[in-house]
Amino acid sequence: MIGRMAEPSSQTPASSGADVTDAAPAEAASRLPAAAPLTRGLLRGEILCVLALSLGAAAVSAVISFTGAVTAGPLAEQTASLVRPQAEDARPWLDLSRQLYSLVFALAPVALVLYLLRRTGESARTIGFDLRRPGADLLGGAALAALIGVGGLAVYLVSWRLGLTVTVAPSSLNEHWWQLPVLVLQAVKNGVLEEVIVVGYLMLRLEALGWSPVRAALAGSLLRGTYHLYQGVGMFFGNIVMGLVFSWCYHRYGRVMPLVVAHALIDIVAFVGSVYLVGRVGWLPGA
Repeated sequence: MIGRMAEPSSQTPASSGADVTDAAPAEAASRLPAAAPLTRGLLRGEILCVLALSLGAAAVSAVISFTGAVTAGPLAEQTASLVRPQAEDARPWLDLSRQLYSLVFALAPVALVLYLLRRTGESARTIGFDLRRPGADLLGGAALAALIGVGGLAVYLVSWRLGLTVTVAPSSLNEHWWQLPVLVLQAVKNGVLEEVIVVGYLMLRLEALGWSPVRAALAGSLLRGTYHLYQGVGMFFGNIVMGLVFSWCYHRYGRVMPLVVAHALIDIVAFVGSVYLVGRVGWLPGA
């Protein structure tokens, strides 16, 4: 009798504990708030928040800077430095630390966009920001960079001579061993930040609001031109054209990665080229 009664009592705690352990995650999950449906109002709010934390804020800053430049004198006699030192030349490690800090946290809006896409059942693959087609992305990006880069340089030189653009100094970093790596990272950061947000994310969300691809492309291109307005009128229109071309490529192929490659290559050539060419080539502004 005692032996038979002891068997159930020795098994009951174990089975009960297993039930409690298995039930705990389910109970915790049931207490989480249900995801709100993604309404048009929430989409608009999401877009505004993303832009306010990234390139929308940059556009407002560029308009203010342009207004200040126009009221200060001839544009061609003023200089806009894109990558500047963040510490004295005698403190290179402090400068490097600040450069890396700004690079990392400048990409925080991209992380936010990818998180928001995941929340709605999408992902980076939805906008083609992945490594599924490295060869095609590199080749397409290189071809696009050559096209846009040559055209952009022509627009810059002509508009500068017409007094419509400031003298752009892509880099004014001091000469240190990390100068070129930082410039390359800055170029890659620009490509990722701008193309993921202004093309991939913005076109996806605007089309979800019912905008046509043409209207969405025009809005993104106007934004791109506006946050480059600090460089002058010529670069404002030049970047609008660049945005339209990039938007068409994205709509045609559904991938943002070639655009990231193209943008990064354009900026790498500009940043690194400025180190070796400005001051040595007579036809280049700033020499």
